[in-house]
Amino acid sequence: MKLIVGLGNPGAKYERTRHNAGFRTVRAFHTLHIEAFDGWKRKFDAEIAEGRIGDGKVALMMPQTFMNLSGDAVIQAAHFWQIAPADIIVVYDELDIPLGNIRIRTGGSAGGHNGVKSVLERLATQDVPRIRIGIGTERAETVPAEDFVLERFSPDEETKVAAAIETAAKALDAMLSEGVDAASRLYGK
Repeated sequence: MKLIVGLGNPGAKYERTRHNAGFRTVRAFHTLHIEAFDGWKRKFDAEIAEGRIGDGKVALMMPQTFMNLSGDAVIQAAHFWQIAPADIIVVYDELDIPLGNIRIRTGGSAGGHNGVKSVLERLATQDVPRIRIGIGTERAETVPAEDFVLERFSPDEETKVAAAIETAAKALDAMLSEGVDAASRLYGK
């Protein structure tokens, strides 16, 4: 079984903010495979959809604990379904990557992202596959990070991030069928 976790903050107030790129990507993936998944339900302090992609069972997760406690929801699901960290894919926004680019990797540090830090701490490893969606702009250099990530995208930025989210959803398909390295070659910029 694979668990795909989109990081973000719950509620309408945060719906289209930079910090919710992970939620948006998981929703886009769900839409691509709408026939494969059941409806969203509340479980493990998260919104969960379960289904099958190809021969494998997949669960989609959007933690409802707020960003800094995302690991609490992830560890509940990992224990319940007995999912190894290598079978958990985390999707999130990345301030240090240019807007609209995505990067895929098998592990590494949280890089200052508190949601990722929470997940890695709770799983007790840095070896967790991930897709990072670039939200960085020149403006990010002049605005405190904690304020910048909670802003909404401008119309021009929204066009770029929407394309990145679509690409990230396709990259999730490749990660499931071909692995992290193949997905990185195909979709990482």
